[in-house]
Amino acid sequence: MSEKIEATQVDITPSKGKLEVEEAEHHEHKDEISPELEALLQTNPKYGLTEAEVAERLARFGPNQLAEVKRNPFLKFLGYFTGAIAYLIEVACIISAVVNDWLDFGIIVALLLVNACIGFIEESKAESALDALRQTLALKTRCWRDGHLVELDVAGLVPGDIIVLRLGDIVPADGRLLGIGATGEATEGDLLIDQSALTGESLPVAKNKGKTVYSSSIVKQGQQMAVVTKTGGDTFIGRAANLISITTEEGHFQKIINRIGNFLILITVVLVLIILIYQLVHFHNDPTGKDRGKFLTVLGKVLVLTVAAIPVGLPTVMSVTMAVGAKQLAAKKVIVKRLTAVEEMASVSVLCSDKTGTLTLNELTFDEPYLTNDYTSDDILLYSYLAAEAGANDPIEFAVRTAAEEQLDILKNRTHKHEVPGYKVTSFLPFNPSTKLTQATITQLETGSTFKVAKGAPQVIIRLVGGDDDAVRAVNSLAKRGLRALGVARTVEGNMDQWELIGMISLIDPPRPDSAETIRRCNAMGVSVKMITGDQLIIAKEVAHRLGMQRVMLDAGHLVDSDKSEDEVTEHVIRADGFAQVIPEHKYRVVELLQKRGILVGMTGDGVNDAPALKKANVGIAVHGCTDAARSAADIVLLAPGLSTIVDGLTTSRAIFQRMRSYALYRITSTVHFLMFFFVVVMAYDWSLPAHLLILICILNDLATLVISVDNAQISKHPDKWRIGQLITMSIVLGLCLTALSFAHFFVFWKCFGYQPVNGDEYPDNERRLESIMYLHISSAPHFVIFSTRLTGYFWENLPSPLFAVVIIGTQIIALLMVIFGGLTPKVPAGEAVVVLCISFVYFILLDQVKVWLFKKWNFEMTAAFVPTSARRQKLAARKAAKIQQERVWESISAVRKIAVMTAVVSSFQEKQESHHEQHHAAAAGPSTALEAK
Repeated sequence: MSEKIEATQVDITPSKGKLEVEEAEHHEHKDEISPELEALLQTNPKYGLTEAEVAERLARFGPNQLAEVKRNPFLKFLGYFTGAIAYLIEVACIISAVVNDWLDFGIIVALLLVNACIGFIEESKAESALDALRQTLALKTRCWRDGHLVELDVAGLVPGDIIVLRLGDIVPADGRLLGIGATGEATEGDLLIDQSALTGESLPVAKNKGKTVYSSSIVKQGQQMAVVTKTGGDTFIGRAANLISITTEEGHFQKIINRIGNFLILITVVLVLIILIYQLVHFHNDPTGKDRGKFLTVLGKVLVLTVAAIPVGLPTVMSVTMAVGAKQLAAKKVIVKRLTAVEEMASVSVLCSDKTGTLTLNELTFDEPYLTNDYTSDDILLYSYLAAEAGANDPIEFAVRTAAEEQLDILKNRTHKHEVPGYKVTSFLPFNPSTKLTQATITQLETGSTFKVAKGAPQVIIRLVGGDDDAVRAVNSLAKRGLRALGVARTVEGNMDQWELIGMISLIDPPRPDSAETIRRCNAMGVSVKMITGDQLIIAKEVAHRLGMQRVMLDAGHLVDSDKSEDEVTEHVIRADGFAQVIPEHKYRVVELLQKRGILVGMTGDGVNDAPALKKANVGIAVHGCTDAARSAADIVLLAPGLSTIVDGLTTSRAIFQRMRSYALYRITSTVHFLMFFFVVVMAYDWSLPAHLLILICILNDLATLVISVDNAQISKHPDKWRIGQLITMSIVLGLCLTALSFAHFFVFWKCFGYQPVNGDEYPDNERRLESIMYLHISSAPHFVIFSTRLTGYFWENLPSPLFAVVIIGTQIIALLMVIFGGLTPKVPAGEAVVVLCISFVYFILLDQVKVWLFKKWNFEMTAAFVPTSARRQKLAARKAAKIQQERVWESISAVRKIAVMTAVVSSFQEKQESHHEQHHAAAAGPSTALEAK
């Protein structure tokens, strides 16, 4: 015992070195307390609040819990029946019931239900983010009430309550530390708080009297009382919950589908209404006596055209394609919670990533140490281990012990885990907040010699050894890089009072092994990665450097600078490589500002502090080991450690995007073609295909197209984007080309082959052969176009999968056999039918040339010209201004270069002239002087 007392009295006053260890400044968010609230916080720490005060404050502030908002599952299911295309389909469904067309009614209802069920089932496993946030809160706490220390539910806490915080406690509400213990005694040392899940700080934060502790953070060391300052939704975590609950924006994919749907609805409704009005007027007094002008008769005919024209299968094909992609990702341990996130991920061009626990391991590990006096890395690990407290619930002690046990052979395969072979710890002084070190007395069993080892704060250890300016410089250098340093020293042989410095351990939360490679691959795919962390700026810069990122890291002040406009702040966000010292509101703002610029943003994270930004982002990705709050707020959850699966997600999503764009271009082209052709022939000749053939084309072709979900896809090297103007314009061009072919078939077989455009079962089959010819043509020609729309280049650059090709061609062979052998349609000669099918196949090859030419010629100016909007006009003007500015810059650079070249030429000429003059004068002066001049 005397030895322990002697150890505590070691002289640690400075002697040799002159330099001082620089204390790293810790930046932390400060909560504002209103004067009214401050008045409520002046509670007597030894008595607490009275029951009357608690009741009054509970009524004023509410319980200390997060408001629960749950969505009815039935209403969620009904939500899948909304949207432009869905509304049009539903109107068609109602009309089919009115005119007693129950076949169409059944088909339409089935398609609506299939689409809704796919989306609902795939997303049914999603949890409520607010429920998960609630689970991170402590359930019970110790609190002073009416002079008694009682245990109560955290929901009953109110501002002004006095709570006791001890080792291992989850902080139940935001509070201010009072600097006194549970019974009112003064406490030594700080409270060590782990708030990484809230702020993203990789190291525990030491807090003393007057500092704020946040709800849901964890006490790692020490004991203190605190006065509750904020509860429920007003807490740090409560504000994060509020940000999640207000983020209910329409998804990017839903916006795209609605825009496509609005276009199709517009042309469908306009053309169909024209036909409806024309036929009602034209056949008002039908001379044939067939009641062709009767409202329900015309409505039934128009309904069939509407059902056949609108892409009833579009939502279903899109949902199935995304569901297949989600299944592929699940095999790679990437779980998709929101189905449309699969498509949206393809368009992500900025990936914002949390640092702690996402890019890094969220584990303190042993880094490159500073060594002196000929000690090695193994030596400093061994002595650190000897001076480490076994079983201490301290992340730094745990990191030291783990590193030593993994790297030192002497500590491997031990019989007794608490012993070090060859050494015996005869006494041990645990960490003391006043001395800031641990100390052990060791006996070396082989020689019987005894020495002491000390491990602690760098400035304390440096004083212990009598000062060392080199060590101070090393510590300051480590601190400037954001590394935590620990000094290690031992006594010299034969003198238990003379200390010798071994070195400085450096500790850091290191990057995940695959983080740097993931960032490199994301950059190669056109995705910019930005680090957004609540950790200190110097630590963020060090981690960014190790990950190969640029080090343009800004603190959170740049996001809330009142002197800058929102456009200026947005420019900072776009150009910066990351932000440090941020709170959840800042992360949310970064995502929001980028989205306002039209950028699709992905966000990765693991903590409560990331949850609002995960919910706000177009694609929120929760990494392995994340909190429940992050998991519930995210759209995609990674089950495997590391970030490499994000690249798998990008690749898969881009393949899915290509398939969906291919189908959308094909389906819009088909609709345009269908409406244009039948609009003219119905108006001019009152002719159309029978209802069952139109529905057969619609159902058979769309069902066959479902296999596009497993088709080969050409992966884009850059983020994909839905260019709606381009998509619609190309669809119109290709649709017009198909319409021209349809009229060619119609008139050739009518005028040359004598197939009359007649309607009705009263005509014999041989007079209705035009129905069969046009059915086969309208079924095959647009369907074969999907072989072209698969790619932006020529169709042979990436051939379709065998299954896709077989199903598409097989569908048209079925149509061919129906036409040849009859049944649902009049029989036609086999030769004529085969020629029609071959023409359709060859025509898609010609259309492929048109498509490639359009893609090559297309630019943003054409989009703005064909589909002008105010946003596009502004963007075009901004691009032109930027181009002019760039040209001026290059002109200035060119002018400067010319001036530099001319200056160099003149300077060289002058030097030669001077040299020539010197030689001339030297020659005139004599041979010896000329030789010297040379």
